[in-house]
Amino acid sequence: MHHDHSARPILFDVQHVTKSYRMGELDVVALNDVSLSIRQSELLVILGASGSGKSTLLNILGGLDVPTSGTVHYRQQDLTNAGDAELTEFRRRSVGFVFQFYNIIPSLTAFENVKLVTDLVDAPMDPRQALELVGLADRMGHFPSQMSGGEQQRVAIARAIAKRPDVLLCDEPTGALDFETGVKVLEVIDMVHRELDATVALITHNASIADMADRVLRMRSGSIVEEYSPPVRKQPRELSW
Repeated sequence: MHHDHSARPILFDVQHVTKSYRMGELDVVALNDVSLSIRQSELLVILGASGSGKSTLLNILGGLDVPTSGTVHYRQQDLTNAGDAELTEFRRRSVGFVFQFYNIIPSLTAFENVKLVTDLVDAPMDPRQALELVGLADRMGHFPSQMSGGEQQRVAIARAIAKRPDVLLCDEPTGALDFETGVKVLEVIDMVHRELDATVALITHNASIADMADRVLRMRSGSIVEEYSPPVRKQPRELSW
């Protein structure tokens, strides 16, 4: 069943964003006049091949990067003119990141990896609760080397959600995983989206994943070339690739 997200407040408002990088003699355009809005509590999938600009867009939404021109507002906050300190605070307070490679610390247990983040914010989730949510209640004392890739990715998700972020940004979260494990990770993301009412933006080159979204943006060569809502929102279990 589809929730009507058009009634929800706009969380991100992106207007005419361009991002170019200087590479030697060349200017490489990563984003070319991109405009979009993301509404509170929606699950947005951004599809595109490598080099389409989707990671650049995600990094700009997450305050890891700033556009060359155009504006990005998060609620009432103008991220385009924010200084480093303000962007750091925005990332710390509002955003949970999940990357393709899990970025968890090998010398710390699952519990310690999550606790590291909860020490930074005002009203965190108990690390145990976050790990229970992602189905790792029995793995809290394990080190990354004692866990499968899918379990490590679930630790990364627990770490991201433990600070109760308003928005969860996932960059190819199943990119390093086989199908079966990938589906489990998507189930966790879907569950976090529902249980915590988080806004989720997930980027992937895998078109099948789009079927679990409220809304899909397709990118090519730094532009959004298509936007649609899947007629039926599938459960991750029902996906295949």
